[in-house]
Amino acid sequence: MIKLTIIIPVYNEIKTIEKLIKKILKINIKKQLIIVDDGSSDGTEQILKKYKSRIDKLIFHKKNCGKGAAIKSGQKYVRGKYIGIQDADLEYDPRDLKKIVNEMSKKNIKVMYGSRVLKKNKFKNTQNFTHIVRIWGNVFLTKASNFLNRQKLTDAHTCYKVFDSRIFKKIKLKEKGFSFCPEITTKISMLNINIEEFPINYIGRTYEQGKKITAFDGLDALYVLVKYRYFE
Repeated sequence: MIKLTIIIPVYNEIKTIEKLIKKILKINIKKQLIIVDDGSSDGTEQILKKYKSRIDKLIFHKKNCGKGAAIKSGQKYVRGKYIGIQDADLEYDPRDLKKIVNEMSKKNIKVMYGSRVLKKNKFKNTQNFTHIVRIWGNVFLTKASNFLNRQKLTDAHTCYKVFDSRIFKKIKLKEKGFSFCPEITTKISMLNINIEEFPINYIGRTYEQGKKITAFDGLDALYVLVKYRYFE
């Protein structure tokens, strides 16, 4: 039985995607790898084709549609007991996904997020996030998410979200961009499922290095939290 399905949405990550794939292939867990190229134009597509035989499902979008759209494209192919989301950069350590799954399996947890701030030294974490605005933006959005969704998270907008796949496959995803994060958190919360957290490694990159999320995405996240809590 496949223990973990990993969905990787990727857009113009030619500098990191090959290293990431190699890291994931080394993880000692029975896994299914789904990669969705979201209309890359920098040569990422050619790198992915090199690894076609090692990737269980490879999907190419003709144009850039957004992170949420890429995850939605991979959702119907999930075959693992658990499913985890992995960004295509190297900010997160894929070995943490195995740790999260082991913890979920041991304690029968349905949803667990990998927290970038839980049990972390605050000064070191300031360096890891690379920019003070990102730190306070994440704090604000997490508090807003907790208030609306009645959760007690330290890092609601982390990439590392791992679900019991039976739950994940039943959720109808609508958001196409980074707002996948507040959408899924709200929809899980509305099922009255408590989201647990696990401390993970994180080394953020700068916008010069290819960071894509912006302040506008933060405002959109707030809007999406309210939309799915009260109007959908």
